[in-house]
Formats: sequence, structure tokens, C-alpha cells
Amino acid sequence: MSHFRCRFLFIVVASVLVSACATQTQNQNPSPNSSPNQDQDLNLEWEENPVDPWEGFNRSMFAFNDGVDTYFLKPVAKGYRAITPDPVENSVSNVFGNLLEIRNVINDVLQWKWGKAGNDSGRFLINSTIGIAGLFDVAAKMGLERNDGEDFGQTLATWGVGSGPYLVLPLFGPSNVRDGLSFPIDAFSDPIRYIDHVPTRNSINGVQLISTRAGLLQAESLISGDKYVFFRDAFLQRREYLILDGEVEDDFGEDFEDYDEDY
Repeated sequence: MSHFRCRFLFIVVASVLVSACATQTQNQNPSPNSSPNQDQDLNLEWEENPVDPWEGFNRSMFAFNDGVDTYFLKPVAKGYRAITPDPVENSVSNVFGNLLEIRNVINDVLQWKWGKAGNDSGRFLINSTIGIAGLFDVAAKMGLERNDGEDFGQTLATWGVGSGPYLVLPLFGPSNVRDGLSFPIDAFSDPIRYIDHVPTRNSINGVQLISTRAGLLQAESLISGDKYVFFRDAFLQRREYLILDGEVEDDFGEDFEDYDEDY
């Protein structure tokens, strides 16, 4: 993630926080032209959906992201899947998954998860060497299975930091205030950001994005009902599952993991 993207993310989150504070102030001091019924409706909406108080903004951002995905990312991902042999596609996914082990190890240590830290360190070392820069997941065949992953948002959660309201970020997708603010920290553990040659760095980031999107094509069959609500509930349930290390039921995660194993 470039410095520009980190700064852009911070500005977006800060702007949302400012607008939310302004909205709350307006609700607490209603205009003389507002009726009691309107105030009650606003309060009722807040009470009915406390986890998503910025739903109007979030739905707008979701529609924007969905448009970008529908008209750009998804067609490119379909083309990538159509022309790329499955072994090559799997190897590309393995390489990027191997790089994520660095972030996993850092956050394992910050959360005092020494068993996971050892497992993830072993995976990175083995796959980076014997697995030829992560092209092959040799570590899994040696009994070091891939974990669900750790990030700084999960670390903050284990430290007692609340998630804050649900938030849909432009281009980044579903998140919350805590996780959104943790993105720049996670960026420092991404080896790709340290590539000096900008065209090469951008090309690798592009391939990573397309590879990730291609891996989710089959999972679209799981979507039902209100698409916005589905993604919000799936995200919130998945985050809870990751933070609690699987001690809650995660129907969405199990389905996505099935697709990961097949593709």
C-alpha cells in the first residue's frame, strides 16, 4: 500500500468521523421546523441498527464499490481465470499468501500467540526456500497448516480497543473504524511496498488484486437477499470469528474456506 493510499484512507475515515459528529449534534439540537415524529423516526433508526449508524453513507460507498467491481474488477478477474491454468493460478495465490505470513507473525507476537507465531514463521521460512518463494505450499505437507491470518485490527481488538461503527471504505470495502485506522500499520509489514521501482510495485499490486478477486468468483453463489446487508453481516461475523480464534460459529468463513481449498 503506497503512502498516498494510506493518507487517502486516513482522510476518508477522518471525514466520516467529523460528519458523524455533526449529524449527532443536529439530532441532539433539532431544527424548529422538525416534527416530533421525525425526531422519533431518527432515534428509532439509530436504536434498530446500532452497529451501522452511518448506513446511508455506507450504502453509497457500497454502490460505488459494487459498480467498480461489476464493470472493471470482475470482468478482468474472469478473463484472468479463463486464460490462466489452475496450477499457475494456485501458485500466484500461494506467493501472495506467503507474503502475508510476515504480517501474521508480527501480530501473533503482539497478541502473545506463540504457538501461531512459531507455525507461521515456519511456514514462511519453508515456503520461501523449499517452496521457491512461496510458489508451492510445502509447509502444509509438513504439517504446518495455514492459519486464518492475523492483522493489526485483530491485535487492537485483543488489547481491548472497540471496533467502532461499521464502515464501508471507497475501494477498500467493508471495515470498521478500528480496522480502517489499522490499515496503515499493516502496510508496513507488506514487503511489496518496499520495492523502489514504482511500475514494478504497482504491477505486483495489480496482480495481487486480480488474483484475490478471481478466487472469490465462485463464492458469489452464496449471496442472497439484500446484497449490502449480506456483505455487512458476513464481514461482521467473520471478524468476530477471527478475533475470537474460531470460538464462534462462522457459516460464511467455512463456505469461503471450501472455495479456497478448491481453487
